[in-house]
Amino acid sequence: MSYCLRERGIGHVVLEAGRVGREWRERRWDSFCLVTPNWQCRLPGFPYAGADPDGFMVRDEVLRYLEDYVSHFRPPLAEGVTVTGLRRSATGVFELASDAGDFTAEQVVVATGPYHAPAVPRLAERLPPHVAQLHSSQYRNPGQPAEGAVLVVGTGQSGCQIAEDLHLAGRRVHLAVGGAPRVARFYRGRDCVAWLDEMGHYAKEVGEFADGEAVRMRVNHYVTGRDGGRDIDLRAFARDGMRLYGRLSEVDGTRLEFAADLRANLDHADSVAEGIKDSIDAHIDAHGIDAPEEARYVPVWEPDEEPGTLDLREAGISTVIWSTGFVRDHGWIGAPVFDGRGHPVHRRGVTDCPGLYFLGLPWQHTWGSGRFEGVGRDAEFLANHIDASRRFADVCGTLTGTPLHLSPAVPVG
Repeated sequence: MSYCLRERGIGHVVLEAGRVGREWRERRWDSFCLVTPNWQCRLPGFPYAGADPDGFMVRDEVLRYLEDYVSHFRPPLAEGVTVTGLRRSATGVFELASDAGDFTAEQVVVATGPYHAPAVPRLAERLPPHVAQLHSSQYRNPGQPAEGAVLVVGTGQSGCQIAEDLHLAGRRVHLAVGGAPRVARFYRGRDCVAWLDEMGHYAKEVGEFADGEAVRMRVNHYVTGRDGGRDIDLRAFARDGMRLYGRLSEVDGTRLEFAADLRANLDHADSVAEGIKDSIDAHIDAHGIDAPEEARYVPVWEPDEEPGTLDLREAGISTVIWSTGFVRDHGWIGAPVFDGRGHPVHRRGVTDCPGLYFLGLPWQHTWGSGRFEGVGRDAEFLANHIDASRRFADVCGTLTGTPLHLSPAVPVG
C-alpha cells in the first residue's frame, strides 16, 4: 500500500505494532515454507528475483524478502507503534489513538489481515493440567513438545504441516482430521499452482461466484513446499504409523471423543484434489497443450473403523497442538463497517465509511488477494481510489472556497 501511495505522490505514514515481518519472525515454526512457488511473490515494484523461482522460500527467506522490500524503497515506517483506537469525528477526520500518541488522518487503510488472535475451542479448558497445550502459532520444532506422543487438532495448512514435521522427526502423532480440502503439488508436468495461474483462477473475482460471501469463508487447500514441494497425503501418514481420527467433539478429562467423519473427510479432500485435476485436464484439452499423461491418485490407506475415543494417558500423549486457526480482533475500530460476525463489509476493500479501507483480506477481490501474488493488485486499486478521493475533495474545496483537504497523517499535539 505504501509503495502504491508513494508512486502517486500521496503523503502517508505506516504504523507497525512490531517490526517488519513480525508474523513471520514470531508466529511461524522453524521449517515453515511457502506453499506457493517463489515466482508468485509479486509485491509491487519488487517481484521475486532469486535463483529458484519454482522453489518455495522458507520462513527466514520470506522474512528477508519483506525486509529487503522495505530497504528497496524505504517507506515512511514507524515500527513499535500499536494503534489502540480508531474513530471518525463529526468533521470527517479520523482520530487514531496509539501507545505513541494520537494521530489524525483524512483516510486510513487497515492492512492487518484477518489472523489476529489464536482460536482455541473452549473444550480445551477441560484437558487435564498435565497435558501441555500449544497453538500452532506457538509451535517451533519437533523437539519443543515434551517427551511422549502429540495430538494435533485440525488439518488446515498449519495442522497438516505441523503433523508432518513431527512425523518426519519420529514423534508419535495423533491427528484429528477436519474437512479442509487438499490439492496435488504437481500434475501433468507442472506445479498445480502454475496450471491454476495460467487458467486465471487467482485473478477470478469473488463477485463471479454465485455464493460470493461463502467463498470468502473457504479454507485453503493443504499441500507443502517442503523439500522442493510435494503432496500432503494423510492416508500415507496413517499407513506409516500416524493415528487419524475424525473431528474432536468432546473432552472429558483424559478421555476424548471424535465424530464418525474420518472417512468422509479424507474422501472429501481427495475429491477436491481430483476435481482440480479434472479442470487442468479440460484446460489442456481445450488449448491443445502438449503435457505428459499422468495416472490418477489411488488411496494408499483406508480406515478400518471410525475411532470414536482416545485416552490421553493410555496413549502417552504429553502435548496437544491446536491448529484451529485465528479469530479477528477489530474491536479497536469504532466505525460501523462490520457485519454480525465481525467481518468488514466492503467492496474490494472500500467500506461505506468514507475514507476507511481494508487490505490483505482473504478473497478481498480475488483468490490472490490475501497472498503475495495478488495483494498488490488490490493495493493499486485502493491507491487509485484514495488519489481520486483527494482530487475530488480539492476540486470541491476550490469551487466552494472551503478547505476540505487535510494533511494525510498529522500527529495531534
